Amino acid sequence: MEEETFDSFFGTLPCGGAADFEHQLVFGNPATRRAFLKQIAGTSAALALAPHLLGPSSASAAVDTAASVTTTTTPPLGATDVVLKINGREIALPQLDPRVTLLDALRERLHLTGSKKGCDHGQCGACTVLVNGRRVNSCLALALQCEGDEITTIEGLAQGDDLHPLQSAFIERDGFQCGYCTPGQICSAVALLQEGHARDDAEIREWMSGNLCRCGAYPNIVDAIRDVRDSVKPPAYT
Repeated sequence: MEEETFDSFFGTLPCGGAADFEHQLVFGNPATRRAFLKQIAGTSAALALAPHLLGPSSASAAVDTAASVTTTTTPPLGATDVVLKINGREIALPQLDPRVTLLDALRERLHLTGSKKGCDHGQCGACTVLVNGRRVNSCLALALQCEGDEITTIEGLAQGDDLHPLQSAFIERDGFQCGYCTPGQICSAVALLQEGHARDDAEIREWMSGNLCRCGAYPNIVDAIRDVRDSVKPPAYT
């Protein structure tokens, strides 16, 4: 039986024979690569020019179609109208899914994006807001349950251009790096001072332990809280 060779199995290879074939296996055929790149470039150009090629009437029709789909969506089962009192204002949320958390209602429905979604399991504290003066992980609270409560988010702490003392202290003490956890840290610190749990640094650290800072700005956060404790007498917590 005639012994099979590389060329007899794959056919006669041009140019470098087996070595050229191995090169194509690793790096691909140059002609094939060029064709692929041309297809990618053509597709990208088509996507970029599509809105201009459609013309105003076609683009408008597309927007109208999308809007009609959105507005005719069937409300979720059990949807109800909810009124939340947030930062001193009553805000209506029509046809709210009863499963929506307070955090998602704030961010997705009301566009109050200061409260952050970190772990979404109540473990990091990035979503902390104040409900009737108490610290609450808004990712664990249903919006429907908070109807009638006084809700304060990071957006409601400042009075116009005048920052809350803790906001100013965090800036002065550089109590943040990336800033993602900062809204929750500040809201939690506001309640901490109202609760009277800032008698010393150890107590501050203990009662702020539910708010994680992955950047490790804890010493500066404690400094900021201590500054406000020593300069401002907070109202008695009830």
